[in-house]
Amino acid sequence: MSELQPLLAAYDAERKLGRPCALATVVEVNGSAYRRPGARMLITNDGQLNGTISGGCLEGDARRRAQQVMFRGKPEIVVYDSTDIEEDLEHGAQLGCQGQIFILLEPIDFNDEHNPLELLREVFLLQQPSLLATVLKSDSPDIARTGDRALLLNDGSIKNNALDQTFGNNHLIPDMAEVLADGISEVKDYRYAGSHVRVFLELIKPSPILTIYGAGNDAQPLVQLAVRLGWRVSVVDGRPQLVTEHRFPGAEWVQVARLEELPQHVIPQGLAVLMSHNYFYDMAVLQQLSMLQDISYIGILGPRKKTDRILGELEQQGINTAVLDERIYSPIGLDIGGENADEIALSIMAELQAVRNGFKGGSLRDLKAPIHNRDLNIKALTNG
Repeated sequence: MSELQPLLAAYDAERKLGRPCALATVVEVNGSAYRRPGARMLITNDGQLNGTISGGCLEGDARRRAQQVMFRGKPEIVVYDSTDIEEDLEHGAQLGCQGQIFILLEPIDFNDEHNPLELLREVFLLQQPSLLATVLKSDSPDIARTGDRALLLNDGSIKNNALDQTFGNNHLIPDMAEVLADGISEVKDYRYAGSHVRVFLELIKPSPILTIYGAGNDAQPLVQLAVRLGWRVSVVDGRPQLVTEHRFPGAEWVQVARLEELPQHVIPQGLAVLMSHNYFYDMAVLQQLSMLQDISYIGILGPRKKTDRILGELEQQGINTAVLDERIYSPIGLDIGGENADEIALSIMAELQAVRNGFKGGSLRDLKAPIHNRDLNIKALTNG
């Protein structure tokens, strides 16, 4: 979801001016590639690009093809094959990734309320796990056409623009619900009424929620990093001179909450970082978080002995600190040798991103498996 907001802003600007645009979406990858399925890029009529579908090697050719798609008014699938060296050189991409990348290029119809960007807008506003089905190929236009979509929201409601109703109800929608529950996108082939239909079932997760309890100067670079990565960030502190929108641009919510006001202002979901540099404030926040099981990560800045002391006091209050400690990350952050505020923020943000994605961190050179397509603990984190 982190790329949707600027993409939607670019789309709205083109729609307001009535200028044609096209959407490029990575829908399938075989082998290695810089971006994974679901990566998107908006191409304007004058060739401006918003978003990325590769490390920069496909964008130029995709721009040229997208302008042709806008002219013809029909979507198409483009395949970039870097496993074939001659084809790779012919396209001028020279990826060197040893993979096949399938890109759906489609013109955007501003009058279609079910166009892909309007469906993505609904997902972005709801901030719930959703499943977007995109038709990649169909032998029969009566069943589906390339670019047709159906959107399954977390509450079970469906938005559908042109799919055959029987095919959707009996085949596609049950699979969409299953993929939404499993938490991993996939491409699926169907045989229906003598025709072949290929569909990209894309899980779209909500933006992760981060609450930072503490508004000191060292919280500022952490907020900046999190916002840049598309996280929804709130800042809570008891010092009104520090908790201001001016100090934390991009934060969704800033709140002054003194010790006695914390029960009313603790965010009940997402991930939390305690960095107030006030022992009693951190302890009060942790006491409140101990009652909120939906908080999957509690990072505490400072030495471990400080956290142990807080846990000791909370245990005396009857709190099951053994269970609570399973969610606590102390000392906070990955071990990168961070010293100043920016380096520490990077360390914390790297750990947050790893936990959010179900990984432990570490050097990729030590990985004895492909970087992508590993089993992820997505289901447990989709609401975080």
